[in-house]
Amino acid sequence: MKVLLLTNGTRGDIQPFVALAIELVRAGHEVTLALPDALSPLAEAYNIRTKPLNNKLNRLLTGSEYRALVWDADRHTLTRLKRTIRLFGEDASSMVGGLENISAAADEGADVIVHHATLPAHHVAEKLAVPAVPVCLHPSWVPTSSFAHPAFRFGSSRVINRASYSITKAFPTNLVMNALLRRAIDRWRQETLGLDLRRNRHDILRRPDGGPVTVLQAFSPVVLPSPLDYPSWVHTTGFWRLPNSHEFEPNQDLRDFLASGDSPVYVGFGSMVGSNPEHTTRIVAEALKRVDVRAIVATGWGAIEPEAFGEKVLCINETQHDWLFPRTRAIVHHGGAGTMSIALASGRPQVLCPFIVDQPFNARRLYEIGVASAPQPQRRLTSEDLAQAINRAVTDRVMSYRAEQLGARVRAENGTACAVKILESLV
Repeated sequence: MKVLLLTNGTRGDIQPFVALAIELVRAGHEVTLALPDALSPLAEAYNIRTKPLNNKLNRLLTGSEYRALVWDADRHTLTRLKRTIRLFGEDASSMVGGLENISAAADEGADVIVHHATLPAHHVAEKLAVPAVPVCLHPSWVPTSSFAHPAFRFGSSRVINRASYSITKAFPTNLVMNALLRRAIDRWRQETLGLDLRRNRHDILRRPDGGPVTVLQAFSPVVLPSPLDYPSWVHTTGFWRLPNSHEFEPNQDLRDFLASGDSPVYVGFGSMVGSNPEHTTRIVAEALKRVDVRAIVATGWGAIEPEAFGEKVLCINETQHDWLFPRTRAIVHHGGAGTMSIALASGRPQVLCPFIVDQPFNARRLYEIGVASAPQPQRRLTSEDLAQAINRAVTDRVMSYRAEQLGARVRAENGTACAVKILESLV
C-alpha cells in the first residue's frame, strides 16, 4: 500500500504522523510524509521519506500574529474581525504557493491520503480518486452530544453540546477566516487540480459522492471514551506515540541534576508564548520558590534569564519528553495533545496551564479523571494558584495512584497499529 501522509503545525502536530509513518513502514507499506520543511529532521531521524510543505501555511497558523488573534479572544469582536481580515486577507492570496506543495507531494500517486484535519488535502485525494482520511488530534471535528466543541465555553445539555460544533463555525472571526482561506483553496482547486467547485467541497468529513469518510482520532479512549453517538466511521485509536528514546543521551548537566537530589517537577509550555512570556516566567519562578521543590524548566517560550529561578532549578532548552517525564515528580505543561499524551504515558501527576484551542478542554478532562490538579488558565495565572496546584500534584497520593494506573493503560495501547489496520481495510 502506498500511503501519503500530510501534516502541518508545531512539533506536537508532527510527531504523531512520524509515529504512524514508522508503524506503516514496519507493516511493509511505502510511506511518504509531507510536512513543513523546517521540521523534516523529526521524520528523517527515523529514516522516513519526506517531502517539503511550504512553510507559508504553517507560519500563518502558528505565527505570532495568528496566536495573538486567538489569544485576544476577549477583545471586542470588531477589533478581532479587523485583525482577521488584515492577517488572512494579506496572506490568503499568496498561500496558494503552500497549497501547490500539497498537490506536488502527491505527484508520485498514492493509494490513500492521510492528512491533518486542518490541511485541505482531501481535494488532492479527489483528484487521484483515492480515499482521504482526516486525522483529528483532538475532538473538534466530529459532532457529539456527549461534550461540547473544545472551543465552546458553554456546553451543558446534550442539545447544546451537539449544536456547539456548528455554532463555533459561525463565530464572526471564523466565518471571515474561512471565507478568505476558501477563496485561495477554490482557486487552487480549479487552476492546479482541474476540479470543479462542487457542493460541500470544503467538508473534510464527506467524500465527493456525499458519503462519509473514515476518520482517525489519534487520542486515547481511556482518557476520553468514544461517545455512543459517534458514527461507525469514526475511530478513536489511542495516542500515536513515537518509540521510546532508548538511544537518547541527555547532556551531562541534566544527568548530574537528576542524580543530585529528589525527582524534580518539570515545567514547560512547548511552543506557546502567550502575550507576555516574561510575566509568565516570573510567575513560574515565584511559584517554584513557594513550593520549594527541585524543578527542570524548559525555557523555550521566551528569552529567559536562567538566574531568575535559583539553585534548585535547572533550565534547559528542550529534551526528549518520553525520556525525562518518567524521571519527574509532576509535569506542568500547556495541555497540547502531544505533550499530554507523553505525560499521561509517564504515569505522573500533571498541572495544566492552558493557552488556546483544545488545551482548556484537555485541562478540564484530566482534572475530571483525577490525574491533574485544577486547570490554571494562562490568562488568570498567578504564582499563588500555580504553587497550590503544583503542591497538590506532588503530595496527593490518590492523584499519584490514578496517574500511575492510567499511565499503564495508555502504555498498553497501540494507537498506530490500530490506525494501520483501519487504513489497510480501505485499500
